Amino acid sequence: MKQIIVPIDFSEESLNGLKLAIIFANQFKANIQMVYVQKPGSEIGRLDFQEEHKQAQGAFEKIINDYSGTLYDPQRIEYHIKKGKIYQEVINQAEAFDESAIILSTHGASGFEELFIGSNALKIISASDLPVITVRHGAAVRKIENIVFPIDPSLVTRQKAPYTGFIAKTFGAEIQVLGVSSSSSPEAENRVAAYTKQVCEYFTEHGIKHKVTNRLGKGIANTVLEFANEIRADLVSIMTEQSDSLSDFFLGTNAQQMLSKSLIPVLNITPKEVSVKGSFSTSG
Repeated sequence: MKQIIVPIDFSEESLNGLKLAIIFANQFKANIQMVYVQKPGSEIGRLDFQEEHKQAQGAFEKIINDYSGTLYDPQRIEYHIKKGKIYQEVINQAEAFDESAIILSTHGASGFEELFIGSNALKIISASDLPVITVRHGAAVRKIENIVFPIDPSLVTRQKAPYTGFIAKTFGAEIQVLGVSSSSSPEAENRVAAYTKQVCEYFTEHGIKHKVTNRLGKGIANTVLEFANEIRADLVSIMTEQSDSLSDFFLGTNAQQMLSKSLIPVLNITPKEVSVKGSFSTSG
């Protein structure tokens, strides 16, 4: 993680994403790139557009003045003012660099509803192959010491192991492997047990601290969040289980519920159809 991209809309909520980004930047010795995106305006509104750009510059300078002192190197924070669609410009900025990640607040200036994570946040998570860490307004933002790693019966559930392990090892954190299922069928239980064993072998091989707990609940998302709150977790790692049943910007039910309800930052990993190099097979 060398570059951390942080969408900013200058709301207090979006600054929560910046605070979390600073924690990660200090640990990974990474650069922070804040991004504000102006919506394209008509020629009639050109003066207003220029004024908005000027105001954004002033607001960014104030943020840098307020927060750069908390960074391991005050020179490692910068800003970019873009024009276009918010989700596209944020993703483009992140994809322009190697080893980048996106950290964002899921509640910004637009006043999103309580159980809706916001259209731009949703699009960024859905459209990007990069790791995205989301933090809700009111979420606890602190150094990462305890990471919840749910294992469910899905084939892709193990794919988040390498990146989650990378974060855990960098922070010196412990991973709480949670075998979880909403079904008590032998098939589901056996699959979760097998996946849990594989993941634990991977963590052991790479010297990553971990513990195992198993839970059966009516809903996977609620079961995971209850456990995360019980142990005062600092991060929850999930697969974004994308679904194309409704649109290109739709996450599966469990991912949507996690992002909407979690008062703990969430690491979102996009499923891939290939095996992860240096790890176990993730296709079956």
